Amino acid sequence: MKKKNLIPILMIIFTLVLSACSGNKVSNEAGNEKEDQKEEGSEKITLRMSWWGSQSRHDQTQAIIDLYEQENPNVNIEPEFTGFDGYFEKMAAQAAGNNLPDIMQQNFGEFLNQYADKGLLADLSKFVENGTIDVKGVSETIMESGTQDGKIIGIPTGANALAAIYDKEMLEKAGAELPNENWTWEDFLTATNKVHSELDTYGTRLLEPGNHFEYFLREKGFKLFNEDGTGLGYDDDQLLVDFMEMNKTLVDSGAAPGYDVIQQIKGVEDELIVHGKAAFDFRWSNQVGALTSAAGKQLDLTLLPGEENEQGMFLKPAMLWSVPESSKHKEEAAKFINFFVNNIKVYEIGGSDRGVPLKQEIRDAMASNLSETEKKIFDYISLVTEKSSPIDNFPPASAEVLQALADIDELVIYGEMTPEEGAKEFRKQAKEILIR
Repeated sequence: MKKKNLIPILMIIFTLVLSACSGNKVSNEAGNEKEDQKEEGSEKITLRMSWWGSQSRHDQTQAIIDLYEQENPNVNIEPEFTGFDGYFEKMAAQAAGNNLPDIMQQNFGEFLNQYADKGLLADLSKFVENGTIDVKGVSETIMESGTQDGKIIGIPTGANALAAIYDKEMLEKAGAELPNENWTWEDFLTATNKVHSELDTYGTRLLEPGNHFEYFLREKGFKLFNEDGTGLGYDDDQLLVDFMEMNKTLVDSGAAPGYDVIQQIKGVEDELIVHGKAAFDFRWSNQVGALTSAAGKQLDLTLLPGEENEQGMFLKPAMLWSVPESSKHKEEAAKFINFFVNNIKVYEIGGSDRGVPLKQEIRDAMASNLSETEKKIFDYISLVTEKSSPIDNFPPASAEVLQALADIDELVIYGEMTPEEGAKEFRKQAKEILIR
């Protein structure tokens, strides 16, 4: 089954929106200035706000919106939310109509850079400098993840990291060894195959060719992209061959599902680990709470496998809040973002769903009241803070490159290409995309 290729759609829409918006830039700026002046009064202001996520995130976010509206009765926030699938396609369509929401949940890396590269995101620097958005005490490394060319285009919602999430009960039932922060890829494969053979189920979710291959490279001392974003950051295609061979072997043996199974998953509630159909799932730490809640039992987490996993691991913003250049209510949108980042009640409602709080004083204040799951996530982020290296930058065209990698990986998994052919084809396509 082939996945719908979203990236060309996005690129076409971005091209159209640039030409549509360029002629209106002066009038929009003037209009925005008038609207910002109005916001100083007491008139009712309506903000549109978009995000993706699970049902629990939707419920939590609505509760946060309700709290903000209670404290700011002149503001009405209209929610627009979906699952992750289709979110950026929807945003691209709204961009084409010059109708992006005032507050946008954004993803670090490829999509954030793509929107910023097309001039669609407002520079929030002035709101940080004048204190409308208070980021004192926030890690510079985390803040840099929302900065491009000296402009602040995204405010992080919280700290996040890739995690190896595992079902301890399943592993123990299968007689497999539990992972720890020093485990290797060989340990992972041994445990995964043990679960599959003993319990007649999947051992792990399919490894992603995006996030997981990036980690696989970093753990071996390489990067996915070179420093100036004009090419890949590794020269030996055997690295991708090894990753694809590992993934394909897991699928062929039945220890991991193929893309046909993965494409049926529409949200966290459908994940294999939630239903006891896989013992491992490598994903972002902020999703552990939703997975645990959906599973109805405790899940555990540790560092991803590898002999040099400290070199591979990195902290990133769970996601970011951005404001589009087209918004007529930038200042009021900035005020809500400040509320989200600095109000402990927000994190009491949402927990670590959008990452561990950015500020130490909020983390300290929450420490004594954390659930068992939240404590595990907080402790995990502290561990990764000590055992990680700086995050790598992605070029604006990286979204298209990653889509090409996913498409090629699917062909390899189903035997339409060998891993060697796939690695060679990926380098060819990546080069063509990055030198445009």
